[in-house]
Amino acid sequence: MFHKSHPQWYPARQSLRLDPKGKSVKDEDVLQNLPVGTTATLYFRDLGAQISWVTVFLTEYAGPLLIYLLFYFRVPFIYGPKYDFTTSKHWVVHLACICHSFHYIKRLLETIFVHRFSHGTMPLRNIFKNCSYYWGFAAWMAYYINHPLYTPPGYGEDQVQIALIIFLFCQIGNFSIHIALRNLRPPGSKTRKIPFPTKNPFTWLFLLVSCPNYTYEVGSWIGFTIMTQCLPVGLFTLVGFIQMTIWAKGKHRSYLKEFRDYPPLRSPILPFIL
Repeated sequence: MFHKSHPQWYPARQSLRLDPKGKSVKDEDVLQNLPVGTTATLYFRDLGAQISWVTVFLTEYAGPLLIYLLFYFRVPFIYGPKYDFTTSKHWVVHLACICHSFHYIKRLLETIFVHRFSHGTMPLRNIFKNCSYYWGFAAWMAYYINHPLYTPPGYGEDQVQIALIIFLFCQIGNFSIHIALRNLRPPGSKTRKIPFPTKNPFTWLFLLVSCPNYTYEVGSWIGFTIMTQCLPVGLFTLVGFIQMTIWAKGKHRSYLKEFRDYPPLRSPILPFIL
């Protein structure tokens, strides 16, 4: 009804609230079931231009994949004419490119085939903020890892091999958690359930943390940092860990508030610590 009279404010832009400073009424809420009397006042707020989560994720993940490859292939105007389209003599540089590409291809495929979003859209401005973060860091780390003067890790092949094991282990773990979370929510629904471990050993981390997908994600980037021994990668890992900790704490609080029987031993992101 509101959209018919005000077509410029399509449903995704609308936030209807019982209190001007309160939370938005959920789409599935029925007016008769809300804590109001015979009459009710709803407060409208324009959320601004919206864009789908899928579009945002595809954009922010495709960027780092392509940007990194530009530096890997050393296209002109990056390192100078002498190095145009040359390749690094260090095998760890090629391995790093494979791992980085694998990570973002995995993210793109998960966005298309795995993730089920509880919200269909987000504010359009977020795509600029998110892309600046992912694209900027991708260019920064790629510049140094693929630089002609790049120095391989100090402990040689042993360091790289250990890092690769960490990276692959955490990538498999992250994917396993995403599959487990997907199976909790039927297609087209916004159902929320307590996630529990499945027969997949990688999901057993649910016994200790609320958001093991973030735990595995941070672990992957720690592995990549050890593999490349590159400062920008370490800074990206640190910033990502801080942001994912904020998200994990928020989800943990939400679980505790929504489910009275939520497992009390779980921490948000790091077992027994954080």
